[in-house]
Amino acid sequence: MVTLRLSIGNHVDEPELKLPKITSLCIILAMNVLLQISFFIIVSSSNEYAEYLGGSSTFSGLVIGIPTVFGGVALVPMTGFDKGRYAMPLHVGCLAAILGHIAYASAYRLHFLYLILIGRCLNGISFTGFMYTKRYCTDPRIVGIRRRTTLASWLVIGQGLGMTLGPFSGGLLYKIGFSNPVFNGYTSPGWVMACVYVVLLDHHCTILRGCSSGELRFPHRQRVHFRSGLVNAPRPSHDNQGGTLFTRQTVTGLRIPFHHVPATQCGVVFCMCWFAMLCFFILGSWEANLPVFGAATPDLRWSPFAAGNFIALGGITAFPFLLANIFFVGRIQDRKLLALGCGLGLSGLTVFLSLLRTGKINYGSLFMCWWAIALGFNLATTVTLSLLSKQLPPERNRWSSMVIQYSNYTGRVTGAVWGGSGVSVGMLNYVGLEIALVGIGAALFATLWRNLKTKTG
Repeated sequence: MVTLRLSIGNHVDEPELKLPKITSLCIILAMNVLLQISFFIIVSSSNEYAEYLGGSSTFSGLVIGIPTVFGGVALVPMTGFDKGRYAMPLHVGCLAAILGHIAYASAYRLHFLYLILIGRCLNGISFTGFMYTKRYCTDPRIVGIRRRTTLASWLVIGQGLGMTLGPFSGGLLYKIGFSNPVFNGYTSPGWVMACVYVVLLDHHCTILRGCSSGELRFPHRQRVHFRSGLVNAPRPSHDNQGGTLFTRQTVTGLRIPFHHVPATQCGVVFCMCWFAMLCFFILGSWEANLPVFGAATPDLRWSPFAAGNFIALGGITAFPFLLANIFFVGRIQDRKLLALGCGLGLSGLTVFLSLLRTGKINYGSLFMCWWAIALGFNLATTVTLSLLSKQLPPERNRWSSMVIQYSNYTGRVTGAVWGGSGVSVGMLNYVGLEIALVGIGAALFATLWRNLKTKTG
């Protein structure tokens, strides 16, 4: 972590460069990678697993995406009991993941289709961790404003690792075969991940408690009294780069009513929520669609192993660029990084649409489209929350983390279902909808361009 320098774990003279303790940060980043692998490890074989148990490709897409629905439902009570800390949600998430993966793996022996759905629903409780990792990396109590996009970049690297290791591991485990009714090509991802979470919970509970240390406690809020119902709402100031932010004096100890947030920033919130949904919708739909489309295309005829390798190859080749992004994020404005990522992803969608129209689909051309989409939209996810955290008052970080995560959840579940249905609805319709959604985002982006400027880093 060269870009984090020696300021990790120390009090920095410059508050804008503040960073959390290295041990706590490593735990959060490792948990993010593990959650990503858990989400993606079934992608390559879930379609055949569902069909073996009597389901369809659409049901397979639902199995991939349904955890995010239950993650969204579990997020409300979880945030009510977390007390602004991180250890309890991580422990609960590990327990839920263990039960979920065991249920997913047991469906083969019991030959019960809906048990894989139940298992993934339990996994969804553990996926509340996605919100907590994002919130940690933008928490104004421990992360300075010029470090939030940098830490978000590390989360995106974990996202890329999960997108690579998950499908590859799932495809590799599929090669085990089916001689054993308990541990075989369909069930092995569930058993392996359950064991990983058991080890994490058994050996690292003490370390995970480090995430509830004093560095993460909320400061005592001041009681503020208003006369005649009049409130002097904090107005945004501008830094020397022209970025919009709230000054420390306007937000210390004060809970800002939402209707006192300027209208332009309401637009920024909606814009970031749209892109948070959009990126995960497209990534999730492609990850669910590629195994189905690859198996149905005469020139490809992929097995789950081949599909997993293809998805992983896109992540591996995009990974160096995601890593390089960490070193450039301090020099590039968040809005420009968002434009770059979405533009690259849109180019991949456009080329794929033209390939579908001409019928010239082969391994190389499909890979270039997948690479551009995987890299572009992963890059774009870097800034959705970090940009909001720089523009909204610190008191709003918890709220902004939740709305961005709910947007991610919405994109993941609808994208997975849409991807599983892609061949059924027609691939031209499938890609056309995705391009239309990017077009709506581009209109929002162009309208709010000036309001999206923030500090770099």
